Amino acid sequence: MQRTLIVVALVLSHCSVLYGQADSIKKRPKVGLVLSGGGAKGMAHIGALKVIEEAGVQIDYIGGSSMGAIVGALYAAGYSAAELDSMFNATNFGSLIQDNLPRSAKTFYEKEDSERYALTLPFKNFKVSVPPAYSGGQNIYNEFVKLLYHVKDIDDFNKLPTPFVCIATDIETGKQVVLNSGYLPEAILASGTLPSLFEPTIIDDKVLIDGGVVNNYPIDEVRAMGADIIIGVDVQHDLSERDALLSATEILLQINNYRTVADMQIKAKKTDIYIKPHIEKFSIIEFNKLNEIIKTGEDAANLKIEELKKIGTPIKKEKAPISVVDSKETLVINRLLIDGNTDHTRGYVKGKLRFNLDEPISFKKLQQGIGNMAATGNFKTIRYKLLDNINGGEDLILPLDETLNTSFLRVGAHFDDLYKSGAMINLTKRRLLSKDDVASFDLILGDNIRYNMEYYIDKGSYWSFGINSRFNDFEQEINFDLISDNFEVATDTRLNRINLNISDFTNQLYFQTVIKEEFSFTLGAEHKYLQYSTRTLGDIENIDTGVSTNNGRTYFEKSNYASVFGSLKLDTYNDKYFPSKGLYFSGDMHYYLLSSDYNENFKDFSVSKARMGMAFPLAKNLSLNLETEGGFKLGTSNVTTFDFVLGGYGTDFINNMIPFVGYDFLSLPGNSFVKAYARLDFEFAKKNHALFTANFANIDDDIFRIGDWFKAPTYSGYGIGYGWESFIGPVNLLYSWTPETSNSRFFVSIGYWF
Repeated sequence: MQRTLIVVALVLSHCSVLYGQADSIKKRPKVGLVLSGGGAKGMAHIGALKVIEEAGVQIDYIGGSSMGAIVGALYAAGYSAAELDSMFNATNFGSLIQDNLPRSAKTFYEKEDSERYALTLPFKNFKVSVPPAYSGGQNIYNEFVKLLYHVKDIDDFNKLPTPFVCIATDIETGKQVVLNSGYLPEAILASGTLPSLFEPTIIDDKVLIDGGVVNNYPIDEVRAMGADIIIGVDVQHDLSERDALLSATEILLQINNYRTVADMQIKAKKTDIYIKPHIEKFSIIEFNKLNEIIKTGEDAANLKIEELKKIGTPIKKEKAPISVVDSKETLVINRLLIDGNTDHTRGYVKGKLRFNLDEPISFKKLQQGIGNMAATGNFKTIRYKLLDNINGGEDLILPLDETLNTSFLRVGAHFDDLYKSGAMINLTKRRLLSKDDVASFDLILGDNIRYNMEYYIDKGSYWSFGINSRFNDFEQEINFDLISDNFEVATDTRLNRINLNISDFTNQLYFQTVIKEEFSFTLGAEHKYLQYSTRTLGDIENIDTGVSTNNGRTYFEKSNYASVFGSLKLDTYNDKYFPSKGLYFSGDMHYYLLSSDYNENFKDFSVSKARMGMAFPLAKNLSLNLETEGGFKLGTSNVTTFDFVLGGYGTDFINNMIPFVGYDFLSLPGNSFVKAYARLDFEFAKKNHALFTANFANIDDDIFRIGDWFKAPTYSGYGIGYGWESFIGPVNLLYSWTPETSNSRFFVSIGYWF
């Protein structure tokens, strides 16, 4: 009996100990973490989190504003401090902030449209306005969706691995909005929407901007979640002196700091463990100093290490590693829910997305589709959502916010050795006659007056429709032999050079569709009026040659031509002017049916040409661009104005004029040609390129028929130059030469070609 009582006593004693331990665990004080806003300075939060983890502190609640909300949300979603460090170091913040969508996101029309203008401004009621922000934040939102994909279906932030809350500001009322539910990527984008840098975010019909405007350190909100102890990391700084106020963002931050500096005097006292990194020497946009800023967070947190250890546990709780969704990871979207598309059809939207429902697609392909829509400029930042559905797939929810302003004023400037100087004014109007159309008119003033008018109805995956009209005019000194060999002119002259004026008036009507999501296929009809003339020969009338003169101008060509055409094009170059990767193919065939026949030598004929190329990196900042090109004429017509002519440097030449380094413009004629081209591009500093160019060609009449195209190149040219990606477009300076002659040439091109 006595032995039984002893056993019972021991059991009860052991239970008491267990109960005491359980009670101790149950009563562990709840720890809340508050992370302030501060732009790039918020990277110091990552350093502080590293030390907090090392001290064994378990965080129970997290609250943040602006950058504090972004870092806090990722940590609350399960990422460790080390994972955040690695993640942010691998991120190009410059590209994310600038919303630099890749060229591949644009249609062929949009690529051409985006590579002509130096400045675009909204235009309404004859008034030019300024864009609401530097960036829409589309790239940043895409990144948030990818990083938080594993918690996409959690709409109550209290159910995240660590409960979370963030703050935004209602721009209409000036009041704070507490975001503790919804779609997490959208919430933290709203909290981090720094005014003037990013467009406002609309959630529940509220227009939201950076939470730091009203509450940059949400300590009371975290305390209300149930926190007993508050750890705060404050990356705000005191008011700056005049020498530090060098940018609009710094000035806006200074204005906001008038209130937050006073608030922090109170909030710092409420914080149990207050960590204040020394980030005064950094600006809010210096993301390039990431590791230095992270180190300031570690240093500041280490000053509080003993206090942190007191609330930590000896056994560190390791976070389970999170596998960031890979770009190649597949998902199945079986429902597309579109809201807000009053001005754009469902077919237009699906055509831009370029994938089919109920079929596996990669995450990269999905985000490329979103990029395609964003590249149109018809929508504000597309805050799409991915949610699981009961059918075993996912819903893609597109709450489209269509841009209200559909008119734009655009300007550009350019100089080259062919067209000389030119200034362009453009008016662009979207949704002019239909929901999916765009109309554009360029007026180019300068040494040569020109215009370009385009109207395009974009039907996405269906056949699109377009109308083009343009007028080009330029003069060029050329060899007299080029004229005498191609037109009937008096040859009893001692002229070696002649000033040739070319005027081209072209109108096109075409249909276009996309094949395999990469190739554009175009069918159309064209009217062209060509005029070749000169004043060099003077007021001479030569009845025998049939060449007429008028007021001192001699005309070699004054004909209208009607043709039908087809073309196939692929363009995945990452840059039109300085490609470092991608493929290019362009094939075109024109069949000329009718002519007013000024020279009385017309018979129907066709001209076909193709160009293909590739660009690829060889080493860091070093790339190679290789291309081959060729063309030929079919038919017995004696019309020569559509023959190929090589020479010069640049892009966007009209008709069959082909650039060829080493020779001047309009130097090498023939009705067929082959050409090879290579350019080595070394980007020795950001946006600065050293260029080494070589090209080789055979050109003459009927070289494909007689086999001369297969012989060693007759013509060659080489060049060394400098390229700069300036704000008005590419600047190219090229010194070129050819071993066939003793002449060398210097070419200059400034700004986008148009």
